[in-house]
Amino acid sequence: MFQATRQRLALWYAAVTAILLLLFASGVFFYVRSTLIERVDDTLNHVVEVVRRSLVIEPLDLHSEGGLLRVNIEASFRTNAATTEADRIDIEWFSPTGELLWSTLSAPLQVPLRSTPKGETVRITQEQTPNAIRETLAKLSTGLPAGIAQPPTSTVPPSEPIVLRQVTQRIELGQQVLGYLRVSHPWFEVTKPSREFFLDLAVGTGLMVGAVGAIGWFLSELAMQPIRESYQRLKQFTADASHELRSPIAVIQTNVQVALADPDPDPLIQQNHLRVVERLTRRLGRLVDDLLFLARQDSGSVQAQWLTVDLELLLEEVIAEQQLLAREKEIAIALQPIEPTKESGISTSSIASAPAESISQINAIATKLAHKSWTVVQGDRDQLFRLFTNLIGNAVKYTPAGGTVSLEFQRIGRLSHAFLQVAITDTGIGIPPEALPQLFDRFYRVDPARSQALAKGSGLGLAIAQAIVQNHQGQIQITSILNQGTTVTVTLPLRQEAIKEFRVSNDEC
Repeated sequence: MFQATRQRLALWYAAVTAILLLLFASGVFFYVRSTLIERVDDTLNHVVEVVRRSLVIEPLDLHSEGGLLRVNIEASFRTNAATTEADRIDIEWFSPTGELLWSTLSAPLQVPLRSTPKGETVRITQEQTPNAIRETLAKLSTGLPAGIAQPPTSTVPPSEPIVLRQVTQRIELGQQVLGYLRVSHPWFEVTKPSREFFLDLAVGTGLMVGAVGAIGWFLSELAMQPIRESYQRLKQFTADASHELRSPIAVIQTNVQVALADPDPDPLIQQNHLRVVERLTRRLGRLVDDLLFLARQDSGSVQAQWLTVDLELLLEEVIAEQQLLAREKEIAIALQPIEPTKESGISTSSIASAPAESISQINAIATKLAHKSWTVVQGDRDQLFRLFTNLIGNAVKYTPAGGTVSLEFQRIGRLSHAFLQVAITDTGIGIPPEALPQLFDRFYRVDPARSQALAKGSGLGLAIAQAIVQNHQGQIQITSILNQGTTVTVTLPLRQEAIKEFRVSNDEC
């Protein structure tokens, strides 16, 4: 599936690029070609203008005045010797009636006379062109002088027409038409560079399309990599979720079937079956809640309720909730805040200027505000409660009886970029080093057979913890030593607006 999609992506890259390059190359080619044609037409019109100014015009009857005029051909056109230049320009002079009077060609061209001051392209077939003219033009079109014999390999086929670019202008003086001037230029001045430019564009476009195809194949692999990984994670997530849901559902179904199959049910046995069903139902409920939270997190639909939260009070509530399980396992949970050295917020000068009897009261208030102001964060209280419930619950579950779980939190960083750091350290079974990179994967368990005797879980707790920490723009890290213990460090940004809001609320009180 992914290979076929990759091929289609590479094909689409190459096809779109080929179309764009074709449009671009076509535009450039026609622009260059039109520029060449304009250059030839400008040259021909310039020749026409030069010849027009050099015409010697005299009266038709020298003894009469104000009569008809004519062009003195002998004086205007001194010679008609053919040149040997490849880009030669041929000139033809016609009478007002269209009769050829003078030409630089050795034989007249069989082309109808019509006024084309903007230029036109004419094709002269073999039947229309005398052999002498055709041989001369064919040699000139290949760049050979007219007097040199053309090699057999360069002979122009008799059926191939000769193409010329011509400008024909009617020469008038007053109301009288003096004649027609036609200037011709070989078309290979346009076709030859156009053909070479076309070949260059074709080769360049082909190479570009091939390069884009290769690059598209490589880029499609990069584009498909996240999709492939996401698809694999989705498959793994679906398989793990199905497994986690199937086991309790099967146990529930078994207990219900056993209870229904008993013709003479014992109330105590029935009650035990119902307890199992109720316990598994709670487990399924928690699993569904975890899956729903992660699904909403992935879709970005989790709306956090940002409030000012005293982290110390929140941790005390979580510890109180976990005390029952901790007492059963004789595990001691200790909370130790490490207060900053400078955070009183009350200057010594104000204390010194106060009455002696109120100094002790001011010190007490300052100490309280100093201790409370740096423990507040801006965040979603429910999510933070869930975060530390998962982390402290894991520490208690995976710590053997008689162990300890200690919590230390302190402010780190500068005042403008301060953070609250909570470190949860236990003396539990630890985590192998090779398992640390995968701890935040969903449904991942470190050696389930080894840890099953201590605790059971769905493998979503740390994934949810990481999602909550990311929602609060924080960081979570885990370090562990096998058979010695684990430390989970959560770092949350300490927002100054939360501290100000907390202090204002305390001042109002």
